[in-house]
Amino acid sequence: MELRNKATRIRLFDFKTPQMRAFHLSWLAFHLCFFGWFGIAPLMAVVREDLDLSKSQIGSTIIASVAITVLVRLIIGPLCDKFGPRRTYTWLLCLGAVPVMGIGFADSYETFLLARLAIGAIGASFVITQYHTSVMFAPNCVGTANATTAGWGNLGGGTTQIVMPLVFAGVLMFGVSEAAGWRLAMVVPGLVLFAVGIAYYFLTQDAPDGNYDELRARGLIPEAKNEHSARGSFKVAASDPRVWALFVVYAACFGVELTINNIAALYFFDSFSLDLATAGLIAGLFGLMNLFARTLGGVFSDRFARLGGLKGRVRWLFIALLCEGVALIVFSQMTVLALAIATLIVFSLFTQMSEGATYGLVPFMNKKALGAVAGIVGAGGNAGAVAAGFLFKAENLSYEQGLLYLGIAVVACSFFAFAVRFSPEVLAEEDRAFRAASAGEESATPATA
Repeated sequence: MELRNKATRIRLFDFKTPQMRAFHLSWLAFHLCFFGWFGIAPLMAVVREDLDLSKSQIGSTIIASVAITVLVRLIIGPLCDKFGPRRTYTWLLCLGAVPVMGIGFADSYETFLLARLAIGAIGASFVITQYHTSVMFAPNCVGTANATTAGWGNLGGGTTQIVMPLVFAGVLMFGVSEAAGWRLAMVVPGLVLFAVGIAYYFLTQDAPDGNYDELRARGLIPEAKNEHSARGSFKVAASDPRVWALFVVYAACFGVELTINNIAALYFFDSFSLDLATAGLIAGLFGLMNLFARTLGGVFSDRFARLGGLKGRVRWLFIALLCEGVALIVFSQMTVLALAIATLIVFSLFTQMSEGATYGLVPFMNKKALGAVAGIVGAGGNAGAVAAGFLFKAENLSYEQGLLYLGIAVVACSFFAFAVRFSPEVLAEEDRAFRAASAGEESATPATA
């Protein structure tokens, strides 16, 4: 599916063009999704006492929070191909707000587990964010656009760690108990998600020239049937081994980030004997690196493409992921708080650059099944988080040991990047498209942003 009038530049202070409205609304929606998805993580020390949860049970809730997202991400990508990102995002946000507010009714391990499982569906928002910017921006800047929207969205993982303890403290100021406080605190992100879902419907459109139903009526894009249907696009993407290679790669970067988002506050709380607010603040540093780190991953992907085409993007992905694994191994061995914080920041930098590098390749895998490719690769992140979750569920394995084994696994996964190859014809075609976009030329008409 080729769309016209893609933006060849990112103008951050432009809120009028459909390309930049999609850019800003997509990262904002994904950012706020983290408050629903991981809002409970920095409050787990309180929840653990209230519901009397064991280490194994906490580990199970961590796995549940990311497990369902694997399935939903696989589904949501093809739905974007069929219905468009605008309507898909609206429904996901509005429906996802319900379990976020409903977690406050949990009164046992079982009900809390089910609530975290249901909330995990919100994590599929990432796929829509990446899909929307992929159809709005041209080859010369799509890596940067994807990385920036995803990075500023992932930034929510850091701000959530910092803000939710403050929301919790604010609720306690009304005289409620801690047991009631964490429940009431989760109502706030639920209401925000619902409001953003409504705003997304009215303030964005699917593509530069309009919504998918309008474009299909005008014959500008194929009808959503046969190979262009949700099922058809998924089959096309799933039959490509390169997509599954990126599935593994993304498991080793975004899967690791999700795992750290879930355990970081509790890890610093227990290992360094910190209070809840301080542990949350330090844990938040990991996510706050998304302010620029994932963007850097996309920027370098575009720069490597300028020098070496799609092969350059692949080489940069390998380098970033390998450095992430090494940094994680070093972080796992830190016993001094200051050194632990320093290595956490370095590890975070390469983790998020690896994510940006991964989605610097996704738009070029299969343009006829872009949503399905984005969904499968995105699901890899959550599959990785599920697998990593078992390392932190075992009672006989310390968090430090779990982090060490995870770092070794990331180093091994970095070599999967070399499985992503392109035919000489595709390399030549994408090189021409990149040069044309760099010169501000679209094959049909000039870009409007």
